[in-house]
Amino acid sequence: MSDFNWQLIPSFLAAHQHGSLLGAARALGISQPTVGRHVSALEVQLGTPLFERTGRGLVPTPAAARLAEAARAMETGAQTLMRGAQQAQATLSGTVRISASQPVACFLLPPLLARLRTELPGVQIELVVSNAVSDLLKREADIAVRMLRPTQGSLVARRIGQIGVSACAHRDYLARRGMPKQPADLLQHTLVGNDKVQEIYHGFAALGHPVGPEQFALRTDDLIAYWAAVRAGLGIGFVASYLLRNDPDLVRVLPDLPLPSLPVWLVVHREIRTSRRIRAVVDFLARELPPLF
Repeated sequence: MSDFNWQLIPSFLAAHQHGSLLGAARALGISQPTVGRHVSALEVQLGTPLFERTGRGLVPTPAAARLAEAARAMETGAQTLMRGAQQAQATLSGTVRISASQPVACFLLPPLLARLRTELPGVQIELVVSNAVSDLLKREADIAVRMLRPTQGSLVARRIGQIGVSACAHRDYLARRGMPKQPADLLQHTLVGNDKVQEIYHGFAALGHPVGPEQFALRTDDLIAYWAAVRAGLGIGFVASYLLRNDPDLVRVLPDLPLPSLPVWLVVHREIRTSRRIRAVVDFLARELPPLF
């Protein structure tokens, strides 16, 4: 039965063991109607009733007795497999060196690395704050989190999502200067920009409003200094949207402004991607990072 829904089995086993939907629900920590739906769906899949519903609870049918025996064997096998996997993870040890850009390293990774420590207690992390791809090529890092896909053939990249970019300002700044209503209004505001990085300049040109460096009251390519300037109320800046979630004093402006998203890549060197501990960390980051973007 290729389309058999194995996720229904835990509800069936709990109902079989406790003799009622309520007892099964309490044991599983889910609602009684959910257990009932699971049992009914399993009966439909198998084409046979599994319980007789009586005033005293559930009475298993012969089919239920046979299924319970097979399901318990399956449950035991799954538990054995899980214990083996957990033991294998626990035996992973050594250092993994991760390179990430400033905002990712300072704001996104720290809580993840705390959870990683619980999941892979034998692995130590060295965190390199860098925007350069060269650190992988020189073997200065095992894994890199990058916003640009590398072109070097010796590197393997895995795209795990994208980060939105928002125009924003501190609410005190907007109280002083007002909220821009359309893109052209930005030119009448104090802006925070970059120095050598050109993306903001290109963005204004794409909107039909080319600007020069003199348009920006502060220019810096240090992303933490940039974020600090915006948070201090210096002016309107353009930052990763996730930075706004936990800062109620920052306000998104012109939410319909067509700002490009930044793709996020996990990058490893081709020759070290077979390392078990590096693969375990890569898989963890690929699973846990995207929900934070």
